[in-house]
Amino acid sequence: MANHKIRQVRAYVFHGGGGDYHDQGPNHWIDDHIATPMSKYPAYRQSRQSFGLNVLGTLVVEIESDNGTVGFAVSTGGEPAAWIVENHLGRFLEGAQVADTERIWDQMYLSTLFYGRKGIVLNAISCVDLALWDLLGKLRQEPVYQMLGGPVRDELVFYATGARPDLAQQMGFIGGKLPLHHGPAAGEEGMKQNLALLSEMRFRTGDDFWLMYDCWMSLDLNYAIRLAHAAAEFSLKWIEEALPPDDYWGYAELKRSVPPGMLVTTGEHEATRWGFRLLLEMQCADIIQPDVGWCGGITELIKISALADARGVLVVPHGSSVYSYHFVVTRHNSPFSEFLMMAPAADKVVPMFAPLLLDEPVPVNGRMKVPDTPGFGVRLNPDCKLHRPYNHAQK
Repeated sequence: MANHKIRQVRAYVFHGGGGDYHDQGPNHWIDDHIATPMSKYPAYRQSRQSFGLNVLGTLVVEIESDNGTVGFAVSTGGEPAAWIVENHLGRFLEGAQVADTERIWDQMYLSTLFYGRKGIVLNAISCVDLALWDLLGKLRQEPVYQMLGGPVRDELVFYATGARPDLAQQMGFIGGKLPLHHGPAAGEEGMKQNLALLSEMRFRTGDDFWLMYDCWMSLDLNYAIRLAHAAAEFSLKWIEEALPPDDYWGYAELKRSVPPGMLVTTGEHEATRWGFRLLLEMQCADIIQPDVGWCGGITELIKISALADARGVLVVPHGSSVYSYHFVVTRHNSPFSEFLMMAPAADKVVPMFAPLLLDEPVPVNGRMKVPDTPGFGVRLNPDCKLHRPYNHAQK
């Protein structure tokens, strides 16, 4: 591959659910009475969109090389992230060598320390990083997984996240992760309903199918410990993201307190090697779950995974479709993947980023061979209208 340089970076916003998967229409399980940190307020208990989960929209970043080849990626972040990409991060890319992924990441991160480190700034950095890897793969005519060292297994195996683990079992998934419906504010009646749903799903699936509970930062330590012990009767495999992401001390105590054999997982809303170092050194989790579109991109996920591997901790990235598939298939400490059931009733397998992405692979019978298409192997749907709100080249 010639030493191609980056000609231009462009940031777009798409409103329509194809990237910010939280931005779904009514009657979708992903927004139906899921316990959240806002559940203590009755007005915001029924729907996550009621408190603004879907306000940002999708961020799409394109990076064009000097020969006209374009790499792209999607994440969440919308207009605020697009502004950061166009008005701040672009200066570290345009004119740089496409292959200089380490230097570019370092410059983006260090230059945003005074207002970044986590959250929307890391969403923007992650999206740029993923677009850069996509471009590099296209220029080299290699899939991203080959540039990461090549696959360590022939195919990926998946568990499903959705409202119907029993249907996921019929579709060939190795497990099903339920959204928790009730947090501490719902009192003892809410706890009973959480356990009743788990009991029902265990009855439907039998004893050998994994069942997990995704708590989405909604619990306090006491409630999480009580839920874990009560759920042990139904062979709950793990309790996920039970506490706010900054409560490292609480996670460490939770891990010490759950019943023998039950796992504690978290990390979806954590970012960078430094954040995950805290989780790992404080022994907060058995499995960490970075989202490659939020934690810093592929360049940072490599470092996060190495830290976990040295401590015997599994890395099972949160959702993110092809952007995590290409990584998971190359890592021994990532033995399975998550698949988000994006059908409104969680009753069929559909692409996560539809309609925005074309050629997005999906598991069949809970398994998938990652395609060998260059880059991440997906295309932007030309029928999806993108808006570029901040064009620094015109200023």
